[in-house]
Amino acid sequence: MTTIKLRWAEGADQSLPPPAYETTGAAGADLRANLPGGAVTLAPGARALISTGLIMAIPQGFEVQVRPRSGLALKHGLTVINSPGTIDSDYRGVVGVILGNTAAEAFTVEHGMRIAQMIVAPVVQAGFDLAERLDETARGAGGFGSTGAA
Repeated sequence: MTTIKLRWAEGADQSLPPPAYETTGAAGADLRANLPGGAVTLAPGARALISTGLIMAIPQGFEVQVRPRSGLALKHGLTVINSPGTIDSDYRGVVGVILGNTAAEAFTVEHGMRIAQMIVAPVVQAGFDLAERLDETARGAGGFGSTGAA
């Protein structure tokens, strides 16, 4: 098991629980809004950076991906704008979640609310070589929709 070390940012409400897996088979651990100054209301079409109050030490060779919670997306149109957001192993700032409201009604993000889920994933860094020619494939340069899939 990989361990992510956490600490609270200055001014964060330390009484909130840390990220947690809600079921034994969950791939994502829930992140909570840490808004000791009060709730944030997102108008339709609006977006905001919502603090988790957490600073993470992610081991080298891993990343944390931040993704929407499906229930909030389905019921309220709330999503993570840059999904999946990536937190790199060398980042040591406060983790924030960029939430967007795609619904026709305003949505209020309350302090302590589960707002996103985080996935811990391995990272492979590649080398890059410029070449005069690349190998040919059956698909070639066919782009969006070129395979006939809708």
